[in-house]
Formats: sequence, C-alpha cells, structure tokens
Amino acid sequence: MIQQLKKIFPELIIEPENSSPSSLEYKWFLLENREKIGIPLQNLTDKDLQLLETFLTPYQADFPIPTEKEIRWQQLLKQTTENIHAVPQTPYRFVYFAMNKEQIDPLLFKESIQALFSYQIPILWENRHEGIIIEEKPPILEESIPYDQIIDVIMNDLSVNIHFLVGPYLNSYQCASDQYKRILTYAKTTFTYSDKAVLNYYEALPYILLEQVDESFQNHLSQVVLQEFSNDNEFLQTIHTFLQCNLNISVTAKKLYMHRNSLQYRLDKFIENTGIDIRQFHQAVTVYFALLANMHKD
Repeated sequence: MIQQLKKIFPELIIEPENSSPSSLEYKWFLLENREKIGIPLQNLTDKDLQLLETFLTPYQADFPIPTEKEIRWQQLLKQTTENIHAVPQTPYRFVYFAMNKEQIDPLLFKESIQALFSYQIPILWENRHEGIIIEEKPPILEESIPYDQIIDVIMNDLSVNIHFLVGPYLNSYQCASDQYKRILTYAKTTFTYSDKAVLNYYEALPYILLEQVDESFQNHLSQVVLQEFSNDNEFLQTIHTFLQCNLNISVTAKKLYMHRNSLQYRLDKFIENTGIDIRQFHQAVTVYFALLANMHKD
C-alpha cells in the first residue's frame, strides 16, 4: 500500500511506531502495523483527504495513538467493514464529552477516564476538547459508574470543567454511524439550553425537538402559553422547579425554601391567568416546552 501511495504522493514520509510525527505540516495516518505515514498538507485536496480517510486511520500528533479497538470502531462508523452486520456481544452507548479548550492534554484525559473502567474504553476524538466515549453495558450484577461521579473525580484530580451527554444503549452496529453523528449534533444544541453538567439522551430530546421549529413559532409558544409571566424570571423559575420536581408541591416547596401555601398561591395564579392547569401532566408538558422556548429566546 505504501508504495502505491508514494506513486500518488511522492513526498510521503514514514515514521516508526514509537516515534512522534516530525512536522505538523503533514497530515498523518496510522497503518495496521502501527507505523505512521505523513503527507504534506499542501499536496492534499479535500477530495484526497476524504478518500484517504475512508481506508486509513487519521492520526494527530498530540493525541493518544488509537488502540486496535478504537481503529475497529472508526471502521465501523465509516461503514468500511463487514463487521457492521455482526451482533455486538454487549450493548454499547456513545457518551459525548466536551471540555474548555486547552484545559487538559488529551493523553492525560484518556488516562484519567481509563482509570475509572475495568476494560479498555475506546475514546474517539473530534478535536482537542470534545469527543465520544464508547461504553459497554456492564453485566447484570455490576453497575455502571454515574457520570456525575466521573465529573467529581475529574474535577478533584484535574480541575477540569466537563459536560457529558449520555446516549442510549444500542444492540446493533448498523445504527452506530447514524447515532454517532446525531449525538455530536444534538450535544451542541442541548448545551445551549441546559447548564447541567450531565444530561442523558432522553432529557435532551425536548431541546432537540424544539430546535426543529422556527424562531417565530418558539416566540409564539412562549407568548401564548406563558402570557403575562413570560418576563417574570422569578415566577418562571418557580414553575420550572415545579415541573422538575414531577409536579410534587411538597418537594418543590422544600427545594425553593418556600412555604407550601405560598407555592400553591403562585400555581393557582398561573392556572387562573393562563387557563392552563399545570398540575395535569399533558398541560404541564406544553408549559415545559414554552419555558424552554422562552429560555432560548433570552
């Protein structure tokens, strides 16, 4: 293969397995024998890059060298392997992560994540500060590590701010490529609405659905449902907390440090002025979407 590539790219260079690429002016790829080849970026068109990335594994100089497991996943996601039709031995899920730029070296981050798992955990990087962790579903008698706890560990050890969007478990490789692309796209939308450090995929879906409608409808939803309360941030926070507490007045009052009667008064006021009984699940759903639309408008 190398000889054929050299005919097309005469300035191609080869680096041995354990060396670091000598120049950032090259686009680097990893071969099956763990050697790295570099082609001058100035000699590559966008079409060349797309073609090379279909059958070679891209490699960035300051990133961890992809493991065999990560390379297999890259091939699966590119749908360039027959294994796409195989049935996974274990359900898996994609977990998106994002950190502040230049906050931590990718090598150190991978080491920290790997220390929390008992098996080799694949990490596919999009850039230096975001990527996808591929997590296998643990056996019945074991529990997966909550990502809230993972954040606590990373914060304590490395002082890194990080966000996770935890995808659903999948039982097929055929849907992997589509789900991978979706979670990357949806994460960028989700974290513009929510400031939570960890969100699961099902929590994110309302944000994603709302993003599908145009801005004029979002404004309409906010005005029609929230009416006179649309600019009353303190009141809306009360309503939002009530929804987050599963329409439970006692839990909401405790969380807001508010007397139960005071909370009931606010709920009654909302119901009376809007005609929407927020205590009923189906009507509460509409209010929830209106709150998200109103939040996004701000």
